[in-house]
Amino acid sequence: MACREAEFHYSSACAEFLRQSRLGESQLFLSQFAARSVRLRLLAGVVRVCVHFSGKNYFKMGLGGKQEQEYTFTLPEPEKKKALEELREDDNSREQSLDQMREWIAKHPNIKRCRTDAPFLLRFLRTKKFSVPQSCEMLERYLTIRQLYPQWFSKLDPEDKDLADIIDSGYLVPLLERDNGRKVIFSCVSNFDAHRYTSAHMIRVHSLVTEALMDDEINQINGYTYINDEGGFTMSHISLWSLTDVRNILRCIQNTTPMRHKANHFLNIAPGALKLIEFAVSLLNEKLKSRIFMYKTVEELHQNVDKKALPKEYGGEVSYQEMLDQFKAFLKEKREAILALDDMYIEIDEKNCPLVSEMNEELGMGIEGSFKKLTVD
Repeated sequence: MACREAEFHYSSACAEFLRQSRLGESQLFLSQFAARSVRLRLLAGVVRVCVHFSGKNYFKMGLGGKQEQEYTFTLPEPEKKKALEELREDDNSREQSLDQMREWIAKHPNIKRCRTDAPFLLRFLRTKKFSVPQSCEMLERYLTIRQLYPQWFSKLDPEDKDLADIIDSGYLVPLLERDNGRKVIFSCVSNFDAHRYTSAHMIRVHSLVTEALMDDEINQINGYTYINDEGGFTMSHISLWSLTDVRNILRCIQNTTPMRHKANHFLNIAPGALKLIEFAVSLLNEKLKSRIFMYKTVEELHQNVDKKALPKEYGGEVSYQEMLDQFKAFLKEKREAILALDDMYIEIDEKNCPLVSEMNEELGMGIEGSFKKLTVD
């Protein structure tokens, strides 16, 4: 393996400490998605970090310094134009924003380990249209909810039996073709066995699928379209969700997920599903409310979604099973990177953490009462 080096200047006192500690040739093992190993060498008062990579462009988590390899924008012209017009992104703003985020991560007293590679940080910058303060806030929230709810966001292993079985069922599948450039995520609730699995399983599958997609730069720029086939929705699906689940998942989605949600389509809506959807929609901000569409038939869906993006069973050209098979192969390739997200760590005290209190306040009052009024015919 090739050895690439990056230099960091420390104070003479720090260098002397390292000399006395005999760390000059020690090995430091990093996370799976960072370098495989690091060797510290002392040369004339400069600490030289010699990083052994294994084909990945990730830098040591938490350093917040300059990456081993500079980022280069290589996407097609349409994405470059959209990034500039909609996100205020150009080479200069991108470079400055990445540097500022890395510096913020390095100085944050509670963030102990965090990815600092460009694809990861650009998730947040592009979602927040290159507002660095808002991007940093979203990153902190993202790390916090991963820490608070490991049952939903950690150990997202595509080879986990329950997760693999739910994926195999075809409950949630990213489609092959794009809708106006957007990645399409298709869900079919009838394929989710509500008698066998819990709401936690459902959330974990969504977390697994979205984590697999979020580093893709075309997805970051163009955003996502969601299509939800609610045919087969039953009382068993409603009974999966306790009030605590609803409150906590609402806290998690408040400005924490670095994704551009552009359109959410629902079809074959049963009366029970309609009640639950209406309740959920009532809690959204006006922008997201305006991006929700409901249809009685697939033909109505075709008026707003490119038919070519849909599975063959819904008017497209490629079968749902073929799309599922290709996604499973993609998940296998992404497995190591997804599992490595668990190496990130932020120290939090849930009782005294201002950010947790702020997210709780954003839920507002009266949710419990509204939820109790939800009835299903």
